[in-house]
Amino acid sequence: MKNRFLANLLLTFIWVALTGSFTIANILFGFILSYFVLFIITRGSGRARYFKLVPKLIGFFFYFLYQLVKANVQVAWEVGTPKLHMTPGIVGVPLDVQSDAQITLLANMITLTPGTLSLDVSEDKKVLYVYSMYITNREEFIREIKNGFEKRILEISS
Repeated sequence: MKNRFLANLLLTFIWVALTGSFTIANILFGFILSYFVLFIITRGSGRARYFKLVPKLIGFFFYFLYQLVKANVQVAWEVGTPKLHMTPGIVGVPLDVQSDAQITLLANMITLTPGTLSLDVSEDKKVLYVYSMYITNREEFIREIKNGFEKRILEISS
């Protein structure tokens, strides 16, 4: 997988050098083009993890961006209006992620989203305690984390 990523970057830099255009759009186009060239060249080799991982990483990035914008708008609305609409609380979220890296990534994604904060992980690493400014339904909040960040982290790491 590491070799394919390096080959993808090398082909991207070759594309940029040949076109002579060092813009973000051209670099991105070169990366996508070289990704598809590598996909076609290595099709049928049985080692397709890289080609499954890249779309998942891109999807994870855009999901995080969506959650970030949504939470920023929600917190900005709270700050900008005179009446408080907060229903703060702390929820224990049962974890399906198991490794320290997965738990750390999940906790960081939650903490980076405005209005939420990862507080602690249980000793047996089965529960993540999360503070949120807006908890109207605990089960729905847990489901949102499990079907959102945690599900995508498990997809990326599998």
